[in-house]
Amino acid sequence: MGRQTEGTPIRPQAGGSMRRRFSVSGLVLAMIGLPILAGLAGTIGPAFGLLPALGGDHLTLDHFTDLATQPHLLRSSLISFATTIVTTGASLAIVMLFTAGYAGTRMFSRIQHLVSPLLAIPHAAAAFGLAFLVAPSGLAMRLVSPGLTGDSSPADWLVPQDPLGLTMMAGLIVKEMPFLFLVTLAALPQVPVLQARQLSVSLGYGRIRGFLISVWPLLYRQIRLPVFAVLAYASSVVDVAMILGPALPAPLAVRITEWMADSDLRMRFLASTGALLQLGLTVAAMVTWLTVEQIGSFLLRRMSLSGVRKPDDRLLRRSACFAMVLSVALFFLGLAVLFLWSIAGLWPFPALLPDNLTPQAWMRALPQAGDVIATTVSLASSSAAIALLLAIGLLWQNGHRNGGALDSVLYLPLIVPQLCFVFGLQILSVSLGFDASFALLLFVHLIFVLPYVVLSLSQPWRAFDRRYETVAAGLGKSPLQVLLHVRLPLLTRACLTAFAVGFAVSAGLYLPTLLIGAGRIVTITTEAVALSSGGDRRAIGVYALLQTLVPFGGFLIASLVPHLLFRDRRAMRI
Repeated sequence: MGRQTEGTPIRPQAGGSMRRRFSVSGLVLAMIGLPILAGLAGTIGPAFGLLPALGGDHLTLDHFTDLATQPHLLRSSLISFATTIVTTGASLAIVMLFTAGYAGTRMFSRIQHLVSPLLAIPHAAAAFGLAFLVAPSGLAMRLVSPGLTGDSSPADWLVPQDPLGLTMMAGLIVKEMPFLFLVTLAALPQVPVLQARQLSVSLGYGRIRGFLISVWPLLYRQIRLPVFAVLAYASSVVDVAMILGPALPAPLAVRITEWMADSDLRMRFLASTGALLQLGLTVAAMVTWLTVEQIGSFLLRRMSLSGVRKPDDRLLRRSACFAMVLSVALFFLGLAVLFLWSIAGLWPFPALLPDNLTPQAWMRALPQAGDVIATTVSLASSSAAIALLLAIGLLWQNGHRNGGALDSVLYLPLIVPQLCFVFGLQILSVSLGFDASFALLLFVHLIFVLPYVVLSLSQPWRAFDRRYETVAAGLGKSPLQVLLHVRLPLLTRACLTAFAVGFAVSAGLYLPTLLIGAGRIVTITTEAVALSSGGDRRAIGVYALLQTLVPFGGFLIASLVPHLLFRDRRAMRI
């Protein structure tokens, strides 16, 4: 009686422990669900004229009329919509083809090790690096001028900020591809890749065609949520759009942000109406993607029934590999250019390298950036630590089952565009008399950090060998003692990695910090994006690198701490 079987998880006992389980789940549901609902209400109300603090005390549709009369509104919306579909589709297609062609190979392992550190690079820093590469006076033009083009002055073209938003799409593809690749890596062990490949090869299929027919439908189910998260993010991204996107007209999310920041408080009504349009645009993009899924499913069925094997797919495989390598190369090359600009003295066009190097830009920026870095680190570490504790509690008390409704609410911040409810939270906090404070901003950051921490920790948690817990329980240890003395020590690296992911997410949050911080609480990300409107590339280089180094420090700690804690236990250091 009471004997634990090998497959039985160690769970909290009934009674008080069960009540604790429901209290933690309820806390998370309330902490995420209520602010999102309140934020949406705070956005919808002013859109229909209800904002008593600014004299809005009756329902009206006049603000929708005002929105419809805004110049180039349709073009802004179409740019945002096209960016969403193109970014998600291209990123997923490249990851799919590369995984299909190289899963299990040495090249796949090499790319995996190169891509993993890229999660630490915030979107804005990656956008700055790409901008410095492709600008008319950027490194790309310096490589080909004047030897190939004969130009001694920068080309007269509008890149970045081209009217079609192609540079912004390229920047988002370069940044979202590593994210989708890493979530694909996490999902691969859950599908029979090796067995399916052996079977498809025996039937004469090429690597890519066999993978798409036998493995991809199962794999896509595992990564569908992250794909929709990419859709939601790309549809309403602000910082990358401000750096790389078109200016006249700007993407819809940027224009809404400008209306929010307008000194005329009545523009809040217009901004709320625009946020509802942004929500509708995101929903339209998701509906379109559902249609794309149905088309893809139909094509896969036709492919499997056609009997065509396509055994020679080397060109397609090499193209996918080239796209992945190019993405990684652009990342690191962009960081190198940022570093060069941060220490550059005189650097006239078309010289490939600066005439001299100087640390003056760093010496000017660091004294001013000290407080900003301290605020960023405090905010990111606090939100990541709280999120990690909540994630451990949820995973421990929910065992190895999916959370059902809890999962649906937990991942809402990844699916609902930030702009659509954070602006409402700002309006509600002002209406209720809440001033911008560190605690309020920490709470809002936690809403976005917690889902990423749970996603990062859930796979190692569920893959944990529960026989260790069975042995500990057989020795009379309580469930809490088993958690503290068995599971958590063995999952130290996974917990630290989840903390580092949460730290990086918090450090890179732009829009929530801008709106909830109200300009009084400044992080390295908001400061770096603010510099994008200026022309000082040296200052931008310094702040963009600082923006990269801060979250990278979290991943470095996650990598080194297990080596220090378990230096005498080799198996626990990997």
